[in-house]
Amino acid sequence: MKRLDDVLGYKNMKIYQDSQFFSFSLDSIILGNYSTVRYRDKMIVDFCTGNGIIPLILSRRTNKPIIGVEIQSKLCDLANETILYNHLENQITIECKDIKDYSLHHLDEFDLVLCNPPYFKVEDVNFFHNSYEKRVARHEIYLNLNELCTCAKKVLKEHGTFCLVHRSDRLIEIIEEFRKANIEPKRIKFIYENIHTMSNLVLIEGQKSGNIGLKIDKPLILYNLDGSITEEYLKLQEEVIL
Repeated sequence: MKRLDDVLGYKNMKIYQDSQFFSFSLDSIILGNYSTVRYRDKMIVDFCTGNGIIPLILSRRTNKPIIGVEIQSKLCDLANETILYNHLENQITIECKDIKDYSLHHLDEFDLVLCNPPYFKVEDVNFFHNSYEKRVARHEIYLNLNELCTCAKKVLKEHGTFCLVHRSDRLIEIIEEFRKANIEPKRIKFIYENIHTMSNLVLIEGQKSGNIGLKIDKPLILYNLDGSITEEYLKLQEEVIL
């Protein structure tokens, strides 16, 4: 069932969602807010864009063109409805394509690639969902980590940035795949529920043909021990205005 929802932290911004698919999550909010968007970044693409939440957030951080690539046509329809509702059709474009095919036709084109990808391997049945649409969103059915990094390498310009949000327990694998694709890890930010929990989410950025030199950013802690929201997490719920 389709519905029109508010976007966390953004006044006068709405997004179309459907219960057939997963709703946008904190992961996407983190990626949209904490990814590095350089002034010189002229072309931006969001892989696995879903219903377009990340391009929507990025439109408040930059006025440069943003493309979202998504394989599921119904999600593309939702994203396009959202773009029209928010009057962003002159900035955001949705491409309903397989990322592996898309990357073959857009070599060395983008300054920034972002992705909130499926987190789980196909054989990881512990998180398998009965809904096919939701399995595609959570499991590497159409795109695994190796293929994702290879596609990012293809479409990135030299020294372009690849920014990924993923599960912390796959960090070593992510770093290995970055380097196989000639994307040097440059920045890591861990996300924690509170100071007593282990991190289960990580933001990682890499640079195509970049020099060695990794920075560990300060962590994002979502909740205080009394259950109240932290000041930094609260800032994600404040409107960002260009």
